[in-house]
Formats: sequence, structure tokens, C-alpha cells
Amino acid sequence: MTEQQANSTDSGNPGHYTTENASTHKSRWWIWLIVAVIILGGVAWWQLRGATPAAKTGGDAASRPVLISTAAAHQGDIGIYLNALGTVTPVYTVTVTSRVQGEITQVYYHEGQMVQKGDPLVEIDPRPYQASLTQVEGQLTHDQAVLNEAKIDLERYQQAFTRNAIAKQLLDDQQQVVLQDEGTVKNDEGQLANAKVNLVYTHITAPIAGRVGLRLVDPGNIVQANSSTGLVVITQLQPITVIFSINEDYLPQIQRQLRKGKKLPVDAFDHFESTKLASGSLLTLDNVIDPTTGTLKLKAIFDNTDNALFANQFVNVKLLVDTQLNMTLIPAPAIQRSAQGAFVYVIKSDQTASMRTITPGTTDGSVTAVQGVEPQEVVAVNGFDKLQDGAKVTIRKPTSGSGGASGQQPQTGQDTQSGPPTTRGAGAPAGKKGGSSQ
Repeated sequence: MTEQQANSTDSGNPGHYTTENASTHKSRWWIWLIVAVIILGGVAWWQLRGATPAAKTGGDAASRPVLISTAAAHQGDIGIYLNALGTVTPVYTVTVTSRVQGEITQVYYHEGQMVQKGDPLVEIDPRPYQASLTQVEGQLTHDQAVLNEAKIDLERYQQAFTRNAIAKQLLDDQQQVVLQDEGTVKNDEGQLANAKVNLVYTHITAPIAGRVGLRLVDPGNIVQANSSTGLVVITQLQPITVIFSINEDYLPQIQRQLRKGKKLPVDAFDHFESTKLASGSLLTLDNVIDPTTGTLKLKAIFDNTDNALFANQFVNVKLLVDTQLNMTLIPAPAIQRSAQGAFVYVIKSDQTASMRTITPGTTDGSVTAVQGVEPQEVVAVNGFDKLQDGAKVTIRKPTSGSGGASGQQPQTGQDTQSGPPTTRGAGAPAGKKGGSSQ
């Protein structure tokens, strides 16, 4: 058989062709299987490698020290304050009106100007009152001449009566004429004084020292005498008072201090209680308690030299009623509370936190008097979300210009700027109606 015939015979054999194709397809399937296994293995290895550091990091987090800031407890004095909302009230408020009628010729003041007592404010046309004064002066001169003439006649009648030259009735009549003329002169003198006063009233001056309000009239307007419409309003600002109310339960405490002759300090703060506007003292108490609210009104006085207090302004008032001496003071943020009560984390010398139950007392904003902590002991003031009893801590290093809780030394755990030794607080009991709060 020739080679061509053999090839022809092989190509025409279908069984021989199927065996070769199956073999080729089977070998390719194993190749793809191997590639898939390699890919899956690589993915699993990559995931295992990436998860291992994370697991290690998570495992180390529990044992890693907590970064915190601290403050040292210190001994000092803290004041007990009563807090209240007050209204700034001027000592004097004057609405200046005209006491004579006339045309306004001049306004001397500027809106919002500070004036002193006697400073000119408004000028009213004085010419009509000057003319009236001249008329009264002329009438007085005339009546004085008539009186003098009557007195001369009286002297003549007296001399004639001594010589029995006239009847007694003529002498008596002349005496009464003199008395009538004296009454007329006195009436003229009164009219003269009134004319002078009216002339003075045309020149309106400030009756008190204070700040003038907005201008109410302009030159050229006609004003009426004793009108209810004011020309200008003057409010005294120095000194100035603040009226506030406290709960009646605090009245004995205040009276006890007043009976000792103490002058109770009062501080006025802004709306947010972040800025102190002025410092003054308690001036007086009201004489009755409001039965509807159970509160008593008090009045404090302030020098207000810088005009920080403005009339009818609402301020937060702190009245110092007593001072607690030699108390242990810590920052208020260091105190935490739970169902069992208040506690703090005390930082030991081995840089571990120890939970300690305390009894809080008087608080003044950022400082609280406590029992259960000794002076110079160091307490944590932040990081409470991670702190636990016995946890290791790392104290944050102080930064430049920082104070209070952020100024710590990590070597000793002491607060480098724990505040002044004397601190005032607002320790009035809470929950009283219409009164003060801590």
C-alpha cells in the first residue's frame, strides 16, 4: 500500500480522529485546574497575610497604655454662690420735658452722649418770656412809687393828727391805703420772680449725669408746657444697679451674713456665663416675698466705670454668701458618675489608673471640692472612654501655652498648672424653685 493510500485510509477512519481530540481536550482541562488552584491559593495567602497584622494590632490594643491628661488635686478655698438671672436697672432715669411753651431754637446734645448735671440740652425761644419779664418789672416800679407816695401821705396825716388838725378817720383810711399798696408791690414781686423762672426754663439743662437717648424733637418744633411728650431721656449709668430674685429658702443664709456686717460680693456675667462684666456688692433686700413664686428680690450696686452694664440688660448674677476654707479641689471634668455614684481615676506612681469613689461638694465652673481625694494626688481628666481600673496610662506631654489639664509632666504624673490655690464656686443647692443652681 502506498503512502498516499495509507494517509487516505487514516483520514477516512473516524475512530482514530476522536481519540486524538479527546486526549488534547483532557490535557487542557488539567492546565486550567492547576491555574485556578494557584489563583485561589494566592488570594488565600494574601488575605491571611493582611489579616495577621490587624489581628496582632487588635490584640495589642488592650494592653497598650491609654494616653490621658492629668491634674493634681490641691487644697484651697471655694466660695458658695447663689446663681440668678438679673436685670440691669438704672438708679435714676429722667424724661426731660418743657415747663414752658415755645419754639425750639437749639438742640445741644448728641444722641448717646454722656452728659453731666447742668449741661445744656435744649434751648427754647426766650424772647416772649424776656418781654413778659420787662412788663412785670415796669409794673413793679410803678406800684413801688405809688406805695412810697402813700407812705408820705401817711406821715403828713400823722403829724396833722397830733395837732388835732384832721379827724382820726382820715388817718386810719391812709394807713389802709399804705397796706393795700404794699400788697400790690408784693404781688408784683411774685410775678417778677415767676417771669424770671419762666425765662430760665427756656434754657433746659441736664438734671442728672448720665447717657442721653435718641433725639425726640428737632429745632423748629413748638413744644407745650408740661406735655407728656419728652424732649430727651437721660439714664444714669454710674453707678448702676441689678435686680435679681432668689429662692426664699436662701434668705436666712443671706440675713445671717448681713447681721455679721459682711458686705456680700456680687458678680455679673454675660448671657453665656463665660465673661464677667462687673463686680459689685449687695445693696438691699426687698421687704416682701412674692407668694406666687416663693422668691425674694435683691438689688446689687456696681460702679460700672467702664459702662459694661447697660440699662435693661439681662445678666447672670452670682452672689457670694459663704466661703469654705481648706477644701480639696480638683477639676470638675475629672469627676465621672455611674449608678454607684461619683468616682475619679487616681493615677498611681506606677502609671496605672485606680478607680476611687468620691463625694463631690461645691462647684465653681471648672473646679469642684471633693472628699475622698488627698491634696497632691493626680487624677485623670480625659480618656475615660478607654480607661479602666488598673489600666496602664501614658500622660500627655504639656504643650506651650497650655494650662490646667493639658499641662502635665509624664515623668511624675503631676499637673504643672493646676490652678490657683483659692477658687470660688457656685455651691447653691439645686432643684429649688425660682432660685439658684450650682
